[in-house]
Amino acid sequence: MYSKIKITGTIEVVTGLHIGGGGESSMIGAIDSPVVRDLQTKLPIIPGSSIKGKMRSLLAKNYGLKMKQENHNDDHENVLRLFGSSEKGNIKRARIQISDAFYSDKTKKLFAEKDIAYTETKFENTINRLTAVANPRQIERVTRGSEFDFTFIYNVDDESEVEKDFENIKRALSLLENDYLGGGGTRGNGRIQFKDILIETVIGDYDSSKLRIK
Repeated sequence: MYSKIKITGTIEVVTGLHIGGGGESSMIGAIDSPVVRDLQTKLPIIPGSSIKGKMRSLLAKNYGLKMKQENHNDDHENVLRLFGSSEKGNIKRARIQISDAFYSDKTKKLFAEKDIAYTETKFENTINRLTAVANPRQIERVTRGSEFDFTFIYNVDDESEVEKDFENIKRALSLLENDYLGGGGTRGNGRIQFKDILIETVIGDYDSSKLRIK
């Protein structure tokens, strides 16, 4: 029976998060690498594509991604089942849909009360090892402690595979929590945590009461 299961919760930014939105200005003193923002509120967002892409790549590695594998269609079958395949003769629609994540009302209220900025500027230097010339740059990061509301939708195409798929979603989230999101992860950026997760069937009759991903 076809059903849709909604997974909602909070993404907490544990260390400054940088997901680039492209330079918008070349003025002297402008930030070299700003974060991506919502055009309506002007606040930072976490694009669903960034979350989904990192979840897929980490899960694929966990299942034995080949070092020189170039085509995502060569991922393990369990990965393809969740995230889709575009290979001719093996087209698979992704079972999981991941929306952009927006600042929670809780964070907006807290930051307003305590006069905390939504982003910070991190100064970095790259040093030419031969000439010792420094090349400074300014990186914008989402402030530590920010919380974003996230929504995933899982499509129940085969009831016999739902529990296994949710095991893989759980594994992907755990892998991401122990890795990083966005850029500069090896320099301390992008540690996140998934919190307050709720799973509910919103379309159809599939009993999702026993499903857990945390």
